[in-house]
Amino acid sequence: MTDYLTKLFIDGSWQDSISGETFAVVNPADGSELVRIADGNAHDMTRAIDGAEKAQVAWATTPALERSRIMRKAVEIARADIERLARVMTAEHGKPIAQSIGELNYGLDFIEWFAEEGRRTYGATVPATGPDKRIVVIRQAAGVSVAITPWNFPSLQILRKLGAALAAGCSMVVKPAALTPISALEIGRFFAEAGLPDGVLQIVPSSRASRVSSTIMADSRVRVLSFTGSTEVGKILMQEGAATMKRLSLELGGHAPFIVFDDADVDHALEQLISVKMRNMGQTCVSANRIFVQRSIAPEFTRRLAERLSAMKIGFGDSLDTEVGPLIEANAVEKVEAHVADAVAGGASIVTGGKRPQHASLASGHFYEPTVLTGVTDDMLVARDETFGPVAPIFEFDTEEEVVERANNSPFGLAAYFFTRDVNRVVRVSEALEYGTVGANDGTISAVQAPFGGIKESGIGREGGHWGMEEYMDTKYISLAGLTRL
Repeated sequence: MTDYLTKLFIDGSWQDSISGETFAVVNPADGSELVRIADGNAHDMTRAIDGAEKAQVAWATTPALERSRIMRKAVEIARADIERLARVMTAEHGKPIAQSIGELNYGLDFIEWFAEEGRRTYGATVPATGPDKRIVVIRQAAGVSVAITPWNFPSLQILRKLGAALAAGCSMVVKPAALTPISALEIGRFFAEAGLPDGVLQIVPSSRASRVSSTIMADSRVRVLSFTGSTEVGKILMQEGAATMKRLSLELGGHAPFIVFDDADVDHALEQLISVKMRNMGQTCVSANRIFVQRSIAPEFTRRLAERLSAMKIGFGDSLDTEVGPLIEANAVEKVEAHVADAVAGGASIVTGGKRPQHASLASGHFYEPTVLTGVTDDMLVARDETFGPVAPIFEFDTEEEVVERANNSPFGLAAYFFTRDVNRVVRVSEALEYGTVGANDGTISAVQAPFGGIKESGIGREGGHWGMEEYMDTKYISLAGLTRL
């Protein structure tokens, strides 16, 4: 049995929860219990915030070069251990091992990038209104921060928030998803080994977010909250955060359109679609949910997509040839089934997939076949709600104006993709799509140096690039008066 971490990480030490309660972490591939984890509650969260507050001033005043050194050391330790860390992630999440390694490397890229960016948090000298004054602007750490992270990217979602916070000089308390807490605890381990001072990073898993969220939101010492999750929960956090005027960074739901015009490089568009649709078995906020294909090329495009998806290997994530792992839990499979059933009832056709795999070896896991639907209309569930699974619904369209209007007809505005060879159309459609991140002939839109985030009901704030650090920093204007001139 793997030696999994099981305790809360508070003030530099591994601790049981105050209540002594634990909760199970389950392997979604076979339903087996991996381990039981200490179940944090409100009192544990208060202890973590106490530790973060105690460490805050010293960390904020630690020279940026020293903060950078510790962060880069943590990256070095993690990269040397990446295969074991990936196996841990695959065990608790189910994603293929190659995707786990990719996620870890990408997440560590954020730590590495912010380690350097933290050395460039420059201020400014502003021309004053008179000869006896000087105006100086400096950037300072906002204070104690909290990250509430989802299960779909157990390491990445923590690392990109943590990198920005640490580089800015903020201590951080992490509340990871209950479905995938072990990867979060591993992050605590390699940062502690790198010499991160006690209290700068705390990790408090809890079986129910409601046990700790009210404590976080009511505590005025928590100055920044970064949350990735559903729009519904994000709205609640906005309301609760108003009482203490918390700074919020919210990366919420998405419902990404993927548009293929008839002048696109179809081979390239197909490859990009498969990548963005099937990453994490479709369980990503930027997954291609509504696939719009211009009518003249739709039959051929659909045929080729179905051939590719039906050939993908379904299986346990720890097998090197697996391309499609299990969904995270039974409810996730049931939601996918409901979306497909609704589409079929409304007149859609299943081209491939549309069911759980029949292999006996997969019967205990939460698997669902990659699925392609045609004859899909805008009033079906797949058009209105984020499926979060390996379902590719094909919507046909005729004109550019029509598809842009349909793509924008959503309360969400996180990511959008479109493919065309027309340079003028690239400009027009990029500017017309109401999304925070747009991929023009590109399905691989994430980059550590770029500002990732949404508009409309997909959230506020940005992660990545210098924009990501700004979420954790205050701007202070200092007016110096009474100066004399020589």
